Amino acid sequence: MTGWNASDIPDQSGRTAVVTGANSGIGYVTARELARKGAQVILACRSEARGNEAGDRLVSEVPGAHVEFVRLDLGDLESVREFAAAYEHAYDRLDLLINNAGVMALPLGRTADGFETQFGVNHLGHFALTGLLLPALLGTPGARVVTLSSGVHALSNIDITDLNSERQYRRWIAYGRSKTANLLFTHELARRLATIGSEVVAAAAHPGYATTNLQTAGARMEGRKGTERLIEIGNRVFGQSADAGALPTLYAATAPGVQPDSFTGPSFAMWRGSPAKSWRAGWTLNDLAGERLWEASEELTGVTYDALKV
Repeated sequence: MTGWNASDIPDQSGRTAVVTGANSGIGYVTARELARKGAQVILACRSEARGNEAGDRLVSEVPGAHVEFVRLDLGDLESVREFAAAYEHAYDRLDLLINNAGVMALPLGRTADGFETQFGVNHLGHFALTGLLLPALLGTPGARVVTLSSGVHALSNIDITDLNSERQYRRWIAYGRSKTANLLFTHELARRLATIGSEVVAAAAHPGYATTNLQTAGARMEGRKGTERLIEIGNRVFGQSADAGALPTLYAATAPGVQPDSFTGPSFAMWRGSPAKSWRAGWTLNDLAGERLWEASEELTGVTYDALKV
């Protein structure tokens, strides 16, 4: 992996990719670089205005790029189902599903379906999306699912008895739990794919400390302008660019030999640098926890992975 960068991405011609949250930050860079290498990229974003603007910007940066915006609100399971149905109607293959979109350290809120926002968007929305797109993934040779987590998963294991933070809500603990859920989902998905002999690769990645609008969203929502300003200064001083932050995702999605249930992040202290194998908390590799979260997620979303049952 030493020195791996976007120029090392293999040719993606003839491949189709879905990137959630592709209108800005890590998601936008991921979509742009996949398109630059020839992939057909679906920009799966909540805002139609921002999604279309991102598509126009991407084509201006990569003339001839094949991109399409399709609306997806991960905080609304009806929207997730509509997206999957539209995709199934338009495409007969799915080479790359990049579960990138996310929210971080927001004030307590609920999704359209009543889930705590961070758990609902970061985990349940992507769990449902992946399950609904599973037939296309299973039918595509060399397909991969890359789910974005964070080093902040180390703040907390999930609480299987309080997944929606109904007893207590602490925004950073809730964020850490949602990122642990991303890793447990990848672990269990990889295990179930292996059980049926599928060659679909489920892997995880994280960007380290990358300067995006994710860090300031919570402060902006609450009108805490001073906090927002401090975060912006910290981003400039300590953060790496979104281009650098997207490299672990792009590596996990395209590099030869990526292993199921691998976790790729920046090489230097999980903070910055070229893609490398990343440390993860032991609880994210617990089979029983992964299975219990999976069963709870199927019950909460109503999406069942029937093709993976033996």
